[in-house]
Amino acid sequence: MSQLDLALDAEISTRHLSFVESGRSQPSREMVLRLAERLELPLRERNVLLAAAGYAPVFGERSLDDPALAAARRAVDLILKGHEPYPALAIDRHWTLIAANAAVQPLLTGCDPALLQPPANVLRLSLHPQGLAPRIVNWAEWRGHLLARLRRQIELTADPVLLGLAAEIEQFPPPDGVTPKGQNREKTHSELFVPLQLRTEAGVLSFFSTTTVFGTPIEITLSELALETFFPADDATAAALRQATAMNAGGGAAGAKPA
Repeated sequence: MSQLDLALDAEISTRHLSFVESGRSQPSREMVLRLAERLELPLRERNVLLAAAGYAPVFGERSLDDPALAAARRAVDLILKGHEPYPALAIDRHWTLIAANAAVQPLLTGCDPALLQPPANVLRLSLHPQGLAPRIVNWAEWRGHLLARLRRQIELTADPVLLGLAAEIEQFPPPDGVTPKGQNREKTHSELFVPLQLRTEAGVLSFFSTTTVFGTPIEITLSELALETFFPADDATAAALRQATAMNAGGGAAGAKPA
């Protein structure tokens, strides 16, 4: 966003904005919050900006175990359970697994148990050569998609944990036997989304994903919580998941405790 665009969105003059940026003018608390909102900064970074301007943080942060967030946690569990027989999981700002539904566990067969130990990191689990990577048919494409999302987070937050995670993942070698980028992908997907194509005992399952976040959160933990829900990208995947659910009828739901 250019300085002119930001000034217009924040309803201030470019001269005033320039003075604020250079430290020649002290912004009000309301001005800091307005600029942060126009820049779409995460709530955690808005607190940092307020502190830099000499104001107290305004956005609180609680653990998901906090009773005040019980309703939100119930909503997360309800969404994950309701998404079955399709996989869905909840992650925090560092891609740590918070919870998962029963459809996720069967897809993790063959992964190194060490990668599944809490706090399990979803990106590491997906791209590690001892994780899902050897079974991701379009590994290069899926890796590029995940790294693009991670780099976007880093641009917004400069989070050192995310920087370290990106550096670690970029060093992972390509797994043996993965399909090169672009092969075996239906043309109908190429202009719509990047699928996750996963080799399983039931054949290659193909998914597209959506990300759900809480609307208008004013609490940091909720603002950083994301629900990753996966849908079948073809009829064969949908049928395989329905069949797996029927075979496992009566089993308990799988999940992870808050990290």
